[in-house]
Amino acid sequence: MKLRVKDMDIATGDIQIVILNQHDANELDLHPMDRLVVKRNGRQTIAILDIAESPKAVPRGQLGMFEETIDALRVKQGDSVTITPAEKPESLKYIKKKLDGKHLQPKELATIVQDTVDNKLTDIELTSFVTASYTRGMNMQEIAALTKAMASTGQTLHFNKYPVIDVHSIGGVPGNRTTMLIVPILVAAGCIVPKTSSRAITSPAGTADTMEVLCPVSLPINKLKKVIQEVGGFIIWGGSVNLAPADDRIIRIEHPLSIDAEGQMLASIMAKKASVGTTHLLMEIPIGPGTKVKDKKQAKHLSKHFSELGNLLGIKVKTTITDGSQPIGNGIGPILEARDVIWSLKCNECAPQDLVKKSIWMAGVLLEYSGKARKGQGQATAKRLLTTGAAYGAMTRIVEAQGGKIPSSLQPAKYTYTLKANKTGKVKNIPNELIAKTARLAGAPIDPDAGILLHKHCLDNVKQGEPILTIYARGKHKLEYAVKALHNLGGVPIT
Repeated sequence: MKLRVKDMDIATGDIQIVILNQHDANELDLHPMDRLVVKRNGRQTIAILDIAESPKAVPRGQLGMFEETIDALRVKQGDSVTITPAEKPESLKYIKKKLDGKHLQPKELATIVQDTVDNKLTDIELTSFVTASYTRGMNMQEIAALTKAMASTGQTLHFNKYPVIDVHSIGGVPGNRTTMLIVPILVAAGCIVPKTSSRAITSPAGTADTMEVLCPVSLPINKLKKVIQEVGGFIIWGGSVNLAPADDRIIRIEHPLSIDAEGQMLASIMAKKASVGTTHLLMEIPIGPGTKVKDKKQAKHLSKHFSELGNLLGIKVKTTITDGSQPIGNGIGPILEARDVIWSLKCNECAPQDLVKKSIWMAGVLLEYSGKARKGQGQATAKRLLTTGAAYGAMTRIVEAQGGKIPSSLQPAKYTYTLKANKTGKVKNIPNELIAKTARLAGAPIDPDAGILLHKHCLDNVKQGEPILTIYARGKHKLEYAVKALHNLGGVPIT
């Protein structure tokens, strides 16, 4: 059937959707959630069908299109397209196989991933796969196959250099911006470090959000290769390049369900590393309340699986289990965290020493592991590169190569509230979830200048009336929401 395009001016952000008038749908015996092949001038795409009951929404003879479908076909309002029913994707039978508790073969997992990338699976179908993987589990052969499929269905970066170094944290600790110190330290040592980072999902800032304070983090592949050749490293948002694209759809399904299936988490992380040609990886697993990994037993279990998966992918993986019981650094939120990073790279007296020490230690591990420092000399080498200004110079080159400039000052939002100690004693704890929730309600990371400044950390001595933390927000209402949440969640206990 030939139809005229009606631009619905609606975007899903992902899946392709078209809408038919109910009479046209009845004539073709089509139903909601059916798949249609839509063609125009040699281009075609597969879209999911919705049906309009009112001719005002979509008149007869027209095909309502969401923006993703319009972009895929490069059509505009009024263009002529043809539609035909599409067969259900082959991967559905493999998803059912997983629901039945059976192990999948590499070819079957590759088919599921390819259909995910091609937007052939509805959210319901992909949710079924995510749920089955979560409840039925995946063995190491399945995880390796899933990882390879994720990496191979997107773009890949190859630099013809060795070693290619990366560092990754499982997450869950606010302010943990060690990456932004480790990468320039390693680059200053002559390492190749193509670092792709994430934006915040439930945290006040991801590494990409904080780096974006200094420079653009969305760069095309050809630009990234040039940056590596000129500078030796970059820190970008992984979502800006088509690396392991199936991972983004799977994460989008997992998030509202609060599901983080172990096999898919392993595949998600390692696929991104494989896609940038990583040869040596340091995997940080923070443990403690509010982190993704609750205890050392679970951390050791994950550590073993990361190493096994690394062996199957040809990536040397070293894991380190760290204390994730409280935030790292003083600033929470993009601008406040970026300020901590710059102070640390400049060895300013305001630099948070917990962030500095952790970064030097982790950079030292990687320098030794990759052969850039002798055994036992890694930390000393990392500290020298930081204190001599070599790391700051490397960061300046990275920022400028990515199209930015390190600012002379970074100022947080103007509306503030300071929580003061109600008695003299010690700070019992600073819960990660409390800090993350409060900072997000203040506006972070959408408002990059919003967030929290920690004046005290866990077990610090405090006198009555001394400041413990300050909340920053752009508006009075956001500040009120954050302050209310801070107190409703119990505040910061003093013993």
